[in-house]
Amino acid sequence: MAGHMDGYRTVPRAGEAEFTGKRSRFIGHIAPVRTEDEAAAFLADIRARHKKANHNCYAYILREGNIMRYSDDGEPHGTAGTPILEVIRREGIVDVGVVVTRYFGGILLGAGGLVRAYANAAKLALDAVGIAQMCLCSELVLEMPYARYERVLKLLDDYPARVLDTSFAGDVTLYIRIRSDGLAALEAVLTEHSAGILRPIVIGEMFAAM
Repeated sequence: MAGHMDGYRTVPRAGEAEFTGKRSRFIGHIAPVRTEDEAAAFLADIRARHKKANHNCYAYILREGNIMRYSDDGEPHGTAGTPILEVIRREGIVDVGVVVTRYFGGILLGAGGLVRAYANAAKLALDAVGIAQMCLCSELVLEMPYARYERVLKLLDDYPARVLDTSFAGDVTLYIRIRSDGLAALEAVLTEHSAGILRPIVIGEMFAAM
């Protein structure tokens, strides 16, 4: 089950970073965005926080529909939005928005200087939050008698699986997230160790960071 449909790279959270070059202040803002509405809301929030800035240039890439948008926001054509977009594309990340705010310091940077500055601000913001590898995961419910609980936890250790929640009632119920490509193997090993008693029920599938 390999291939790009099984996973993608994105950013785990919002963040920002800044630097000053030739007296101009550049602030890179980055956030996970999944839709055009989320991207627009992120941009509006940055614009509201930096009303006095000279420029709020941006780029975003969405996984759904493979949408890419960018804007120079008044900077010379090709010197801001495109370099920001290139930073995102080079890292192969999607569902991400980057806005670079510039407060002009009175010294012209020239086209080459602007390209480097906007790319640098985007890269600094990305470095600040890191990259999350999203995998196709299954969520399971697994019920078992108390006597089997410790053994099952040990078995789960061998898999890219995470126990999301545990409920102790008449039996123990585990809510588990596992990479979908490891599901069949886990089912087989549970069946084998319990003579077919332990049967996880799949309740959903989604992309998640493991």
